[in-house]
Amino acid sequence: MLTPEQARAVVAPFYESLNQPASKDVRALIEGAASAEWRSFAGESASKGRDEFIAQVIGFGKAIPDLTWDIKEVFVDGDRVIVRSEARGTPAGDFMGVPHTGKRFAIMTLDVHTVAAGKLVRAHHVEDWAGAIRQLRS
Repeated sequence: MLTPEQARAVVAPFYESLNQPASKDVRALIEGAASAEWRSFAGESASKGRDEFIAQVIGFGKAIPDLTWDIKEVFVDGDRVIVRSEARGTPAGDFMGVPHTGKRFAIMTLDVHTVAAGKLVRAHHVEDWAGAIRQLRS
């Protein structure tokens, strides 16, 4: 069983990759945190692999240059690490169908990571992108 300190150490590089990703080696950070078999699930069956996720994060860096993803709380349950975090950013152009306005968004995110041998092997996650869209439109 992971201690809270160990859990934070395991997930830290993953979240570091999401903080201003255009200025980081996203691939190195995520490969350091996640196993080659890692899968990210946004639903029960919709998933992507590590390389697809790396490309997505790099895309986020281009779309939202000032993106931050701050860990607010970490909970541990056996081999699971639950992270409540907040994503903030100002899209550089049109974003998710919303015309560019220069507005900023802040949303809550929840992730349930499974850890094996010190690496992330699976993540189930929810982000409030609908909330981001509402904020950018208002």
